[in-house]
Amino acid sequence: MVTQQEAGPRTVPGPALPRPHARRNAAYPYGLYLPAAVVYLVIFLVPTAMAFYFALTRWTLFDSTFVGLDNFRDFFAEQNLRAGFANTLVYAVLTSGLKVVFGLLLGVLLTSRLRLRGFLRSVVFFPVLVSTVAVGITFSALLRPDTGLVDKTLAVVGIDGPDWLGDAGTALLSVALVDVWKGVGLATVIYIAGIMSIPRDYYQAVAVDGGGAWHRFRHVTLPLSWPATYSVIILSLIGGLRSFDLIWTMTRGGPGFTSDTIASIIYKQYQAGFFGLSTAGNVILFVVVTAVVVPLNRFLAKRQVTS
Repeated sequence: MVTQQEAGPRTVPGPALPRPHARRNAAYPYGLYLPAAVVYLVIFLVPTAMAFYFALTRWTLFDSTFVGLDNFRDFFAEQNLRAGFANTLVYAVLTSGLKVVFGLLLGVLLTSRLRLRGFLRSVVFFPVLVSTVAVGITFSALLRPDTGLVDKTLAVVGIDGPDWLGDAGTALLSVALVDVWKGVGLATVIYIAGIMSIPRDYYQAVAVDGGGAWHRFRHVTLPLSWPATYSVIILSLIGGLRSFDLIWTMTRGGPGFTSDTIASIIYKQYQAGFFGLSTAGNVILFVVVTAVVVPLNRFLAKRQVTS
């Protein structure tokens, strides 16, 4: 008896070839990325490539001349660059560290059973909504040595306040504290989201074992809010390394060059008309931020604790 083989396109053994409509379906999700890819290309990649090119030129708004690495050599020869690097690192580490500490404490407080919890959350987050330039101008007036409200308040209790922004020893610290005041609201919101995502079962387990508030914080909240800590550290550190507007509105890098950062040095070169030199500074700042943040990001990611 002869059996008839089923007719069909497949005549040899092996994996089935994808059909045309299946290939179209596989390509369909990638098409959704296209608008975002175009925006990313136009807004980020093209300006970045142009910045790398113009860093190698001496240019005006209408003309450019290729000068190789001369701009980088001149930028590294800047006399106050070493102080600017040191100030940038101190500023970034100090502001990010304080935002982590205060953001965590406020996050714990504002996720507890406070009666005015919603109102206090709004108060803490409000400075984030205010323009950085407006904050800088306002605090410049508040910190004036003779007429500022801060020194006048200290005088009431018999304390002679320093010249917060005019003294070389307090200028950078004063700006950093104002930066923390303005940015801690965002850190607090991130911590609130992280703490509220922790399963309640862990707290109940600590309570069953007789643990108190400190044990709940030490053994549950602190380790399981690590994703929030990780985010706050990375965001605050990047912001601190690139910080410019608050420093410029409050001290303009002074007194002298004592509160200069890399960003303020770059801006001064733009003001002086050295566009190629300042663009080279921007490229160096980009490399510095990448060199600091990428290894730190990997280190923090390895310490991630999952619930």
